[in-house]
Amino acid sequence: MKEKDIEAKVVRCARANGFLVYKFVSPGRPSVPDRMFIAPGGCVLFIEFKQSGKTPTARQMQEIARLEHQGCQVVTTDDAEKAIKWLKFQQLVG
Repeated sequence: MKEKDIEAKVVRCARANGFLVYKFVSPGRPSVPDRMFIAPGGCVLFIEFKQSGKTPTARQMQEIARLEHQGCQVVTTDDAEKAIKWLKFQQLVG
């Protein structure tokens, strides 16, 4: 499955469940995760989407580690259903 298709499916489901969803871009930091999700209640989550079978680049992994070091919740996925389950779980525990 293409990255854009995986991302679109997760975004639709997240919005339907009350999440605010932003395309995350940061000038000067090209390796930030693709999307920022804000759950009802304020929990902020990041997802880096990948095409099926692909993995993050070394720079993306460094940026993910940097966010996690600050206490952020970040997931990388090539599977829409797993990402949706993760978001719903975070919404429950967040």
